[in-house]
Amino acid sequence: MASEHSDTTDGDTGALALKILVAGGFGVGKTTLVGVVSEIKPLRTEELLSEAGQSVDDTGGVDQKVTTTVAMDFGRITIRSGLSLYLFGTPGQDRFWFLWDELAQGALGAVVLADTRRLQDCFPAVDFFEHRHIPFVVAVNCFAGSGAYGPDDVSRALDLDQGTPVVLCDARDRASGKEVLIRLVEYAGRMHTAR
Repeated sequence: MASEHSDTTDGDTGALALKILVAGGFGVGKTTLVGVVSEIKPLRTEELLSEAGQSVDDTGGVDQKVTTTVAMDFGRITIRSGLSLYLFGTPGQDRFWFLWDELAQGALGAVVLADTRRLQDCFPAVDFFEHRHIPFVVAVNCFAGSGAYGPDDVSRALDLDQGTPVVLCDARDRASGKEVLIRLVEYAGRMHTAR
């Protein structure tokens, strides 16, 4: 669930690092969220969309997208001295889902990014975390032109378990992204304590 590591740069020998996944459909903003909140230059495995992928990748609603994550994104954010979050952004297309089991090993929780214009794209991520009993929050990335749906509307549409947090966010905004992560850590903490 969490890993201990020694950080010799600041002398903190018992720092706690919590692993968080950022998941969701293709083009929902996972890479953007990891990049905007990360205090280090994020590791990205972005590749150009290819003609070969056109037959298997549904780019409907994200016609301007020219790259895709093919393995994962990685970033880090320090919450306070001795406590950091390691962020792992998952690839969104079905053909890369085999990576999710590996990435989920030891995760404290997950953020499922959602786009109300393509809400059905986050069902696989919701199912994945529910079946593995990994606490998650749904973060609705408020794109221009998307409908004005509240958290309760999204929760009902996704048939979420009662109590699963739904928050509105802007994945391009650092403060908004940090708020999503705070909500997740608080929720995951409550869930793990209850177990």
